[in-house]
Amino acid sequence: MAKRKQAFISVITLISILGITIGVMALIIALALINGFQSDVRDKILGSTAHLMVSDLGGEGLVEYQNLLENIRKISGVKTATPVVYDNVLLRGPYKSAGALLKGVDFNLELPSSPWLQNLNRGYLPFPGGSHDGILLGSEIAASVGAGVGDHVALLTASSRLSPLGLFPKSKKFVVTGIFHTGLYEFDSSTILVSLETAQKFLGLQEKISFIQIRIDNIFHAPKIAAKIKEVLPFSVYVVTWMELNKSLFSALKLEKNVMFLTIALIVLVASLNIIATLILMVMEKTRDIGILMAMGATSRNIRKIFFMQGAMIGIMGTLAGVVLGLSWCKLANTFKIIRVPVDIYQIAYVPFHLKVIDFILIVGVTLLISFLSTLFPAQRAAKINPVIALKYE
Repeated sequence: MAKRKQAFISVITLISILGITIGVMALIIALALINGFQSDVRDKILGSTAHLMVSDLGGEGLVEYQNLLENIRKISGVKTATPVVYDNVLLRGPYKSAGALLKGVDFNLELPSSPWLQNLNRGYLPFPGGSHDGILLGSEIAASVGAGVGDHVALLTASSRLSPLGLFPKSKKFVVTGIFHTGLYEFDSSTILVSLETAQKFLGLQEKISFIQIRIDNIFHAPKIAAKIKEVLPFSVYVVTWMELNKSLFSALKLEKNVMFLTIALIVLVASLNIIATLILMVMEKTRDIGILMAMGATSRNIRKIFFMQGAMIGIMGTLAGVVLGLSWCKLANTFKIIRVPVDIYQIAYVPFHLKVIDFILIVGVTLLISFLSTLFPAQRAAKINPVIALKYE
């Protein structure tokens, strides 16, 4: 900031700071976007599905599942273990028909761990009794078939029943008691819920269930808990975790995050070249001053320290400005939901920004490291100036 013979050096210094600022800001925004998207999609998926699933290898359903439930619930880290019956059906509504996934659940067991069941969009949970069994529809599939609370819908299954005219698909009428909304488009547009007993009777499973869905305290301990569950279960069943079910999605997001970090980090690398150029030009301009300092007793270490501090200040100022601007943008984007996306494609209405502490430390650490390393060559060159040659013509 001092007055110099060559104002061009001040301009390059400003450009260096600006380059570091833009790089840090871009890294914070990009990683916060990826983290926000990944965590929001994960939370929505796990909010409406299981953390672990226990199924029968033969695909015929689990028998004597009550014993299995008791053994699973005794395992440390397991929050809930509930039975589920499911099958693909055709849902016939007042206006049109659509394919759906019918799930039979125990609402009493599901309610504590499913906020979207506790706060239905409309209506109430199915209750026993009445001329027709109750059913819950996802908000999207309800709109698709034109059904609302109180309307009657019919379900048809691929399994057939024998009649005097031959084999006919099983069908049953239900009354819509409620509409739920999880925020996960794929789930809301394809899933319908009935009580466990109703589903078993309708699908002809008697005392069998399709699988056991398990929710745990820490979702990242799923592989460890899955191993414990396998120890207490018979060999005829298998356990799958949410990580395995959504492996391709989260692997793609992780790869995208790493590639984005490396790509945008190049901005910081380019800015560091400006730091080198700035310091080299400053060494050329300050050759006489360096010679005077060395003639007065300054050591090479003192000279290196001066130019290291100069480059470090550029890196620190740029990093600080980038952090402030990046975090401010993330706060603004979350407050006003600036980046909106098609919900039917990305499962979320807008992209939230969440920056992890480890990512923040990594961004700041890598940026400062690059900035500090870029000062080494110019500082070393300045320290090698011969004071005799520097002051020869003075």
